[in-house]
Amino acid sequence: MRSGLPASSIAIVPSALGIAKRVVVGRPMHSEMLGETLLPKKIALPVFASDALSSVAYATEEILLVLSAGGLALLHFTWWIALAVGLLMLVVVASYRQNVHAYPSGGGDYEVATTNLGPKVGLTVASALMVDYILTVAVSVSSGVANLASAFPALNSHVVLIAVAVIVVITTLNLRGVRESGTAFAVPTYCFVGAVGVMIVTGLVRIAFGHGLHAESEHYKIINTTHYNGVLLIFLLLRAFASGCTALTGVEAISNGVPAFKAPKSKNAATTLALLGGIAVAMFAGVTALALAGHVHAADATNLSGLPAGQQPRTVIAQVARSVFGGSSPFFFILQVVTALILVLAANTAFNGFPVLGSILAKDGYLPRQLHTRGDRLAFSNGIIVLAGFATLLVVAFNASPTRLIQLYIVGVFVSFVCSQTGMIRHWNRLLRDTADVAERRRMMRSRVINAIGAGVTAAVLVIVLVTKFAKGAWIVVLAMPCIWLVMRAINRHYAAVARELEPPEDGAFSLPANNHAVVLVSKLHMPTLRALGYASATRPSSLEAVTVNLDDAEVAVLKSEWERRAIPVPLTVIASPYREITRPIIEYVKRVRTENPNDVVTVYIPQYVLGHWWEQVLHNQSALRLKSRLLFQRRVVVAAVPYQLESASARIAAAKAQAAYHGAAMVKPAPKPKVPKQRTTRLQTLTLENTELEARELTEEVSPCGATPIADCPDRERVVVSGTLRTVRLRPRAGVPVLEADLWDGTGSVTVSWLGRREIPGIEPGRRIVVRGRITTVGGQRAVYNPIYELRPGAAD
Repeated sequence: MRSGLPASSIAIVPSALGIAKRVVVGRPMHSEMLGETLLPKKIALPVFASDALSSVAYATEEILLVLSAGGLALLHFTWWIALAVGLLMLVVVASYRQNVHAYPSGGGDYEVATTNLGPKVGLTVASALMVDYILTVAVSVSSGVANLASAFPALNSHVVLIAVAVIVVITTLNLRGVRESGTAFAVPTYCFVGAVGVMIVTGLVRIAFGHGLHAESEHYKIINTTHYNGVLLIFLLLRAFASGCTALTGVEAISNGVPAFKAPKSKNAATTLALLGGIAVAMFAGVTALALAGHVHAADATNLSGLPAGQQPRTVIAQVARSVFGGSSPFFFILQVVTALILVLAANTAFNGFPVLGSILAKDGYLPRQLHTRGDRLAFSNGIIVLAGFATLLVVAFNASPTRLIQLYIVGVFVSFVCSQTGMIRHWNRLLRDTADVAERRRMMRSRVINAIGAGVTAAVLVIVLVTKFAKGAWIVVLAMPCIWLVMRAINRHYAAVARELEPPEDGAFSLPANNHAVVLVSKLHMPTLRALGYASATRPSSLEAVTVNLDDAEVAVLKSEWERRAIPVPLTVIASPYREITRPIIEYVKRVRTENPNDVVTVYIPQYVLGHWWEQVLHNQSALRLKSRLLFQRRVVVAAVPYQLESASARIAAAKAQAAYHGAAMVKPAPKPKVPKQRTTRLQTLTLENTELEARELTEEVSPCGATPIADCPDRERVVVSGTLRTVRLRPRAGVPVLEADLWDGTGSVTVSWLGRREIPGIEPGRRIVVRGRITTVGGQRAVYNPIYELRPGAAD
């Protein structure tokens, strides 16, 4: 058997990766700061509405591109299609205002569909939304980069690289937290709205005073056109309508993000939805009007006659801006830059919606549970990273082409629209059966009519989108959604099966092993082996033996001789290994012991020495890891690693530091120390602080403002005021009387707070910050405050 079974390497100082994470993502935030991340309406609008607002930049273009297939003669239909899209957006916005009032928990379309139409329909909505969010990031970033390339043609050959870099930047900003990313994105969003508003007003004023608009493509001729009439014309118009419906993407995001709003959440979310609808429709109508007034002709470069050779046609909004401001005007370049920014930042809507949806699905058991937890900055970091990964794959696979990606778009969002509005109809029907108040019934029936109109219109649009876009690429989404649905069902079945196996029997009966046969694995007689033997003996097993594998006769002879010389009172078993294996002989031996005693449990103790540096780990073999991985699959076998820390390891140092930070430097007031000038903490030192040290600093800074005394400085038998956080809460009966105990820590020390005769107190829970007034006493070496006066400080849920 090889000499030494090393444990994983433990770094003495935080790794370079950890420091880099602090620099990029920022300092960890305490759970109680969750309330500080909630968004007011002025920040929530750019956070959740940037996708819908940015659609203004390309929705008109998508309509014109489809109609150009029939030549210039069909462009007069643009107004009617734009009117239909605008009315549809108002209907959808009105419908979703009902959703946010009825379901404010953040489940959005998924929760509405699951509650009213069943889990299978809910999963359908979830899969559609997930596809839509991923496509939102890919389409928005690709469109933004394409728009930027319209102003600066030299970027055309680097669009994929730029798009990937933009996704990385947006991901990083979102990992820093919802509030921080929202503040960063608010300025570009409002600049875009303002710039487009100025462009529309300026254009309309010029038209009103008789100064016509002339787009650069006004004299371009569209070639390779087809003559459309009858059914073909209707089909083309429906295709144009379906393409224009990209303006509706992102409307559903607010209903999924209601928990992120400040109170009153539902009211603020509904107000934000109304603002979104009004601004988006006004901007869409204005851009379309100016595009028609300026005679903008949109088509692929191969279908435009008169376009200079080697030049790509500018986007519609770029042509409108040039016709209004002029090609050399700084306003033109400002609009192009803010348009590119808003198109890119529209991806932020998905970065706020996808992680929340993923968290809810993970909580319900349909996605990996890692997506349910919040990261250091209280954002759902794992969901953000997953979204960025899939979006990057799409951008690379489709060469960052908005034209190709747009064909996959809006199928998912309209699936969720239809299911959500249908679910709301059932919601109102259920409530109407149990409501007798006339005024309330009238309000519910009005809401039901709005949702019914929304369901009917969006269902018709979904059919149009599927029929007109299926062959253009929408089939990929139609295929992806069932695949995601099946994967989520499989994950749910797995979690359900695991839960069934882990569930204890109702009668409480379970079999206990008759005996515990302990086996200590031995490579050579050194300190890790002696510690493992001592620990195994202290557990008082039914039988105890040491086992070694014979890899070298001479080494085994030395081991046996040393074993006898030291008179170790544990029998040593030697296992033959003719092929110089370690793992297989031990596995077979453990199986044999278990087979001979089927009612016993076998506990295998593996001595491990802990190394302090990663490079030391490379110098040692990985026998322990292989053994543990194989033994864990053996029934009625328990594997226990017994660590032995070497001098290079930091385990004892870290444990002592954590113990001192948790319990305080001393149990009594220390002697006065000479004053030492306070040294400023450098930025690097701040980055290397552990979370416990950061929390200690935060708590220490809060002691003085609330008139509290540091726990480490509190004298015994005097009334004091202390402030800190509750680390643990437990119920510990004494002499038949229940006692609720909590460990209060303030960064300098800890004290036990006890309430006699209480089993539970509202708000007294782990992690809660509290101010306590009472007398500190020392009982059995433990400092405690009995039945204190206390004041709960606002927590994450308040």
